[in-house]
Amino acid sequence: MSAITTDTHVVKKARRRALPRTLISGGIILLLSMLLAFFPSLFAPYNPTTFDYKAILKGPSWLHPFGTDSFGRDVLSRVIHAYTIDMQIAIFSTVGPFIFGTFVGAIVGYLGGVAEAIFGRVVDAVLTFPFLVLVIAVVSVLGPGLGNMYIAIGVVGWVFYARLIASEIKVQKRLDYADAGRVMGYTPARIIFRHLLPNAITPAIVYWMTDMALAILLGSSLGYLGLGAQPPAAEWGVQIADGKNYMNTAWWISVFPGVAIVVTGLGFSLTGDGLAELLRVRR
Repeated sequence: MSAITTDTHVVKKARRRALPRTLISGGIILLLSMLLAFFPSLFAPYNPTTFDYKAILKGPSWLHPFGTDSFGRDVLSRVIHAYTIDMQIAIFSTVGPFIFGTFVGAIVGYLGGVAEAIFGRVVDAVLTFPFLVLVIAVVSVLGPGLGNMYIAIGVVGWVFYARLIASEIKVQKRLDYADAGRVMGYTPARIIFRHLLPNAITPAIVYWMTDMALAILLGSSLGYLGLGAQPPAAEWGVQIADGKNYMNTAWWISVFPGVAIVVTGLGFSLTGDGLAELLRVRR
């Protein structure tokens, strides 16, 4: 009987240590994406901005696996070089809201009362309008470009992290270890950032991975509308916009950047799901 119990314990322990397949799959996609983002020139066969008027609107071939666009630029090279900008969008447009939203949410969740009421009104104001509409409005005021796009997303995006962290902190501060910290005379800052936040931040990290996938979609949407990255930059949304008038005759100009968006977004989503599963098992 003891042997069966021991074997069961070993199997359960092995399952806890095993990495989820979604995390492995997503990690592989993101690793390849980061390699393309940091070293695009090693993988791109051509310069992404060089015009070749002898190869305008050529279909996929051995010389140009993804075809060429209306200026004779190699679509594969532009898709690869776009990883640099789009991965930058994924990180830069979310890390600020993640840090600031986590800080605000931790304080609001711990204090409650008036702070929570004021924060609730801010959340209501933000959620009244669609996220994309608010971002477009801010970018329209500041002007097009990646820098202003990051500001626009940060102005709005932090609220979602703050709301998530605040709800987790409210749960954690009712537990015994939080009461023990207060009895021992710890300062609120120490209780929040050294004890409560490490136990409440896991959902925010998981959401951050998913948010980076959404940031790529948002950045591509703004690039398509002319509010994000500006031509002739190699960016997936800009490339899709370049090919929108050639969908019947040169579908590859828009389709391959769209595939890159889907695959990269899938990498972030799978990684987020894998982290959620892994952290849930460990708990």
